Amino acid sequence: MRARWRALGSGAPVTLVAHGLGATEGEARIPASGLRGTRVVITLPGHGSAPDAPAGYWNYASVAADVLAVADEVGATQAVGVSLGAGALTRIAAEHPDRFQRLALLLPAALDRPREPAAAWAYERLAAAIAADDEGASLREALAAEIPPGVEVGDHLAQRAAALSRLAEALRELPEQVPVADASALSRASAEVLVIGATSDPMHPASAAKATAAAFGDARLELLESQAPMLTHRKLLRDLLTGFLR
Repeated sequence: MRARWRALGSGAPVTLVAHGLGATEGEARIPASGLRGTRVVITLPGHGSAPDAPAGYWNYASVAADVLAVADEVGATQAVGVSLGAGALTRIAAEHPDRFQRLALLLPAALDRPREPAAAWAYERLAAAIAADDEGASLREALAAEIPPGVEVGDHLAQRAAALSRLAEALRELPEQVPVADASALSRASAEVLVIGATSDPMHPASAAKATAAAFGDARLELLESQAPMLTHRKLLRDLLTGFLR
């Protein structure tokens, strides 16, 4: 197992929290806020204090294997995944349909079909910005375009740029992949599922959230009017997660 994890709180239930690609350590903890019991926050390779990912790591099978290994080690009965983390949990649900009792999938980026052109281009733009020899200026500019007008983010841009600068291979590899080969496998999953999507996020199109929710036998879909709900709708996200995960 190449991922690291940190437990917050104590007691039952044990909720696993899997972050998105390039999440800062602060971002990774956001979905854990307010949840009762034990929250286990994963740090994937190439993020935070975790070592860089080995060559060839960035595929959903590898990430899902690490997430599942942590879930088994800590005895998690429910899980929250954001973007890449949501994709990993979706793959686990397809391969181990009885593993979790509840799953909250935030901002899924894909399911079983290639990404939409706007999403693929967003990944390409970030990868090109990392490759630019301009001390990170292109990357910060690309990330600034993701911030909704009027949202104050402090040093978030600098932190996220530093995080993504370690992930050029992931940005090149992941857009060509999908979490599951056949979405019909998700109909066997026994978990209750909450899917939260956004209406205006090019990297996480509403179509992916809708397809993910439709594939599960017991899923509820919430679409938020935002291009970056982790920034603009943090309280609502917390309320949705705490209510669903009880």
